[in-house]
Amino acid sequence: MDAPEPHPTGAVPAPPVTARCGRRAGLATVVLASASPRRRQLLAAAGVPILVDVAAIDETPRPDEAPVDHVLRLALAKADAVARRHPRRVVLGADTVVVLDGRIFGKPADLDDARDILRQLSGRWHEVLTGVALRRRRPAWRMVWCARTRVRFHTLSEDAIADYCRRVNTLDKAGAYGIQEHGDRVVAAIEGLYSTVVGLPVEEVVTALAQAPISRERKRKKTAPRMQRPAQR
Repeated sequence: MDAPEPHPTGAVPAPPVTARCGRRAGLATVVLASASPRRRQLLAAAGVPILVDVAAIDETPRPDEAPVDHVLRLALAKADAVARRHPRRVVLGADTVVVLDGRIFGKPADLDDARDILRQLSGRWHEVLTGVALRRRRPAWRMVWCARTRVRFHTLSEDAIADYCRRVNTLDKAGAYGIQEHGDRVVAAIEGLYSTVVGLPVEEVVTALAQAPISRERKRKKTAPRMQRPAQR
């Protein structure tokens, strides 16, 4: 399969989603450069075998940095940092943000911040961006892209916001909400992959992993003819 044409940012278009996934596609173990339990759960559900090695990087947005550039930069920085410790494995880095009117919303600083974010999202469409970076050092290979899903919120009363903050740990979620946790209380509609909002477009990731060098090597080994033993006399 030909490599996708790179975008000016260094990213490539998201891989087309295929039905095959995880161990059924013969994928090798992937190193996940993230402590996110939601990303681990998505990969496990898709049958992707993983190791976890968390990258410690500064995630502060740069001045005037576009949201897409921000998530791509952080995803690649996470993957690069961990790939140094696992040069012969494919490393997966990812970063997710909520974007409203061009403003980036990461994880809230405190409950007051979480409530304020939910007020701003109330009754409106916003975008969830997840930057994904797959990186292998030996042989050198990488794929970087940004997945987008549009989300519309219900119009939320102050009581609804307070109730949601009691039910969900909003402090560890970009945009102060998790679609997989009582999401029906805040989310009215989505356009795009559900998994992107959770934190990883796993359908696209599995398709991309099938193109990694390690996957091709494994396929060649599986199809290599077996040597026959000489007949005994």
